[in-house]
Amino acid sequence: MKAEDFKNEDSLKAYFKQIKKTNLLTFEEELNLSRRIQGGDELAKQKLIESNLRLVVKIAKAYATPEMNFLDIVQEGNLGLIKAASKYDHKKNVRFSTYAAWWIRQSILRSLSNKKRPIRLPYRKEETLKRIKRSYYSLNQRLNRKPTIAEVAKDINLKEETVSQLLNMGGIIVSLDSELSHESGNMMEVYEDYTYDPDKEIMDKCLKEDTLKFLEHLMEKERKILMYRFAFYGGKKYTLKTIGEELGISPETVRQIEIRAIKKLREHADEVREYMYEPVAAGPVGRHR
Repeated sequence: MKAEDFKNEDSLKAYFKQIKKTNLLTFEEELNLSRRIQGGDELAKQKLIESNLRLVVKIAKAYATPEMNFLDIVQEGNLGLIKAASKYDHKKNVRFSTYAAWWIRQSILRSLSNKKRPIRLPYRKEETLKRIKRSYYSLNQRLNRKPTIAEVAKDINLKEETVSQLLNMGGIIVSLDSELSHESGNMMEVYEDYTYDPDKEIMDKCLKEDTLKFLEHLMEKERKILMYRFAFYGGKKYTLKTIGEELGISPETVRQIEIRAIKKLREHADEVREYMYEPVAAGPVGRHR
């Protein structure tokens, strides 16, 4: 072991020893801290953060990789924890750990995606590549064969050309039936199941609630038109003509109001911008060993 490795191991031990000193919080304590944080109490936010540093370590272990110092991964997760502590709302009535897990993973994944390639892909392309790989493995399971580019593209509503280009950038996709080289078993046995993801369900709910608050910047007619256009009503996206008939105005007027409303929202985009970088899941590979 190199001297640097010993130094890193000592730093980890010291960090783990330090964070173990802080007591875990009860649900009621978390809600009380949230109320104080919303009132501007920085000490309350610091206590909420410090009491959940062990959660970051637990999540970070799933993303341990030889290419990145584990303590660096933990620190990236801590940035997500800080963001979660600032945004946690007691009115949502959920445990802070469930809410914070999404932000911690987001921060770690974004850092890893920025560092794992000699030539880095733009973040949005990294996230699209993850969607493609998840779709590939999901279809592989459902169809019991390797899916085609066309099938993957249709599954996630992308052009075949886009899917093909990103797969070429992102390396080879390995079959779930492939044998693991250093141990018995195959990829299927280490592929994490995302069928039930409680923190993602919470974040989907939070995104919907925050989006509705975001739309309060608009006048009633502007808000209603955007909600029709972007499938807020029953998951159906309405045409300009249908909306015009519903509101008693022309399709061209609907279009102009939509353009004006979107322009207004761009001025307040920071309120929901973080949600646009959602990793969704860790990706279609097993944990690093």
